[in-house]
Amino acid sequence: MSNDAEIKLYRTLAETGDAAAQNRLGLIYQNGEGVPKDDAEAIKWYLKAAEQGYTDAQYNLGLRYQNGRGVTKDDAEAVKWYLKAAEQGHADAQNNMGLRYQNGRGVTKDDAEAVKWYLKAAEQAHADAQNNMGLMYQNGKGVTLDYAEAIKWYLKAVEKDHTDAQNNMGWLYQNGKGVLQDDAKAIKWYLKAAEKGHADAQNNLGLIYQNGIGVPQDYAKAVKWYLKAAEQGHAYAQYNMGLIYSSGLQDYAEAARWFLKSAEQGIADAQFNFGLILEEGRGVKQDSDSAAVWYSEAAEQGHEDARLRLDKMKDK
Repeated sequence: MSNDAEIKLYRTLAETGDAAAQNRLGLIYQNGEGVPKDDAEAIKWYLKAAEQGYTDAQYNLGLRYQNGRGVTKDDAEAVKWYLKAAEQGHADAQNNMGLRYQNGRGVTKDDAEAVKWYLKAAEQAHADAQNNMGLMYQNGKGVTLDYAEAIKWYLKAVEKDHTDAQNNMGWLYQNGKGVLQDDAKAIKWYLKAAEKGHADAQNNLGLIYQNGIGVPQDYAKAVKWYLKAAEQGHAYAQYNMGLIYSSGLQDYAEAARWFLKSAEQGIADAQFNFGLILEEGRGVKQDSDSAAVWYSEAAEQGHEDARLRLDKMKDK
């Protein structure tokens, strides 16, 4: 069937009130499948299906209100539609309701309520929700802290190749939480996630190789993994790249480039180090005024060395 014929069929069915066809037509307009993308038209059809209780359409409307696509961003409306779908057993919507309660977006923050919704989705084998359940048990949020329960849920998620859960398993083994401390197993889990592009895991591997944790110290491998994470915008990996260039490779221009990227994301140590490079004019034009600005940014986050540098500059 050609695209035109398929769209015509869905439109005919949708206009007779077929909710599945209405939702499918919404997706067609959302994604521009054989038609120009049209957010307003997508919303129109999702709404028709959602008002008939069609859960996928309710979930799709929740996403649109969450992201402000075709409608004004509205957390309360997102919750309204997610909740309708979640109460009918829609696992993605249940997980999103958990996120809403955990983060207090459109609802009052409530970790216990977040756990309730995560559990509903996790019991339907929803990998994100299983990982979220692991995090709640690992951190004691909405439940009693219980590493064994955290591991149970992470392992369910990693069966589906969930990279966040793989990284979390690495952290548990590295720190001996709920399992015997085992650097080799930590590296194994980090590597699984890192090879699939997980930035936190890549940064964690960088730290392991830089510090020789369970492996011989290897700056080349540290840089390799930091760089993969840093190029994805990982703020701490960008900071770590700055440290490698400033203290190891002594390429201050490159150090400045990475410290700035991290500093702009609010990392206080990076703000302080970029300030130092500016104040001392290493690899960049010396600029005490700009250095003071970055020291101030770091000091406002409680960075004591930055505060001391500011005081020293004022005494000059």
